[in-house]
Amino acid sequence: MSTKECAFCKIIKRESEGYIVFEDEISIAFLDIRPLNPGHCLLVPKEHYETLMDIPEDIIGPLFKNAKLISRAIELGLEAQGIFIGINNRVSQSVPHLHIHIVPRNRNDNLKGFFWPRYPYKDRETALEIQNRIKSAIDRLLV
Repeated sequence: MSTKECAFCKIIKRESEGYIVFEDEISIAFLDIRPLNPGHCLLVPKEHYETLMDIPEDIIGPLFKNAKLISRAIELGLEAQGIFIGINNRVSQSVPHLHIHIVPRNRNDNLKGFFWPRYPYKDRETALEIQNRIKSAIDRLLV
């Protein structure tokens, strides 16, 4: 998808309406048009990056600093009891532009269906195998 077709790039360029709640030099946050709860915001980098793995290292810190600020603002401004923060990469990513979901949460807010079922590992050996595979991949990536 080109940035000309990206729904979020259009909001950033003010070619489409977005209910913007925050903006700085690297990112912009706006209300999700299909919120899980009122106040559900999307924080996106202004540059078009499809996934978290695509963004430069120097943007990660400032981007998540902004996620923290918006989370606090949602809790304060909407009197939310908590926040859910989520990122989809490719699977379930409706717009291929990195976006961080910042969702206000309250006890009994009926978001139980939003979360996926959890299953324990079959046994300790299976957990250790998965652990070792991930650790090995991290070692390969850090070389």
